[in-house]
Amino acid sequence: MIRNSTITRSVISYSIGFILSIILTLLAYAIVVHDVFKDFWSPMAIILILSILASIQLIVQLIFFLHLGNETNPRWKLLSFIFALIILIIIVAGSLWIMFDLNSRMMMSTEDMIKYMNRQTGL
Repeated sequence: MIRNSTITRSVISYSIGFILSIILTLLAYAIVVHDVFKDFWSPMAIILILSILASIQLIVQLIFFLHLGNETNPRWKLLSFIFALIILIIIVAGSLWIMFDLNSRMMMSTEDMIKYMNRQTGL
């Protein structure tokens, strides 16, 4: 039988996680939609701020919703999470690498495009 204090603790944990998630989401939304930091910082700084907010939200959801670290032997959950994180980093980094490489190869300047077309036609 589950005790009443366990249910109360669980409800409080979920409520805190939900409120923090809503606050972090609304903060990121306000930064993007209302151009809060547009006049103060560069676009890369804003992307960095949004990445930090996303990382904080990931940690909040792992702690409050998935209860990572609350069990007696969290080693397997932690190892599977680290493995998934490594795979995610490899996929994201590889995708960005491919996109930037394709952008640099496909988006030639006008002069380079004319030279390339002249070489191809033999003019």
